[in-house]
Amino acid sequence: MTDAREPDALTPYARSLGITLHEWDGGIPVMTVAFDDTVEGRPQHYHGGATGGLLETAGYAALRAELDRLGRDAVLKPINITVQYLAAGKSRASFAKGRITKLGRRSANLTVEAWQDDPSRPIATAVMNVLMAERDG
Repeated sequence: MTDAREPDALTPYARSLGITLHEWDGGIPVMTVAFDDTVEGRPQHYHGGATGGLLETAGYAALRAELDRLGRDAVLKPINITVQYLAAGKSRASFAKGRITKLGRRSANLTVEAWQDDPSRPIATAVMNVLMAERDG
């Protein structure tokens, strides 16, 4: 199984944005991305795609961590991802953490929040629905 702590656990897109594991919070990975020209949209602000990429990466990391904990190995395929942009991400590090709201045999529902200085003041949120196809042993 892929360990969310390993750099190879991140998609090439996430690695290209500079997304990394910041810390573990109660068994849930908190992902981060530093602000630089790779993620800049308008001057001194995150591009919406970079914020969306951070949210998606954090959601998948939370789901992968829970599946690993349960001893399940599955290919994750997005059903849909809905992002709400709440405030502009400014020129400093952003963080994101996912929470599983429903975990079934074949699908999972998650919510994800991204923030900068204060986790209680998100800059964006996402709702994710993910199909899980179990890998053959």
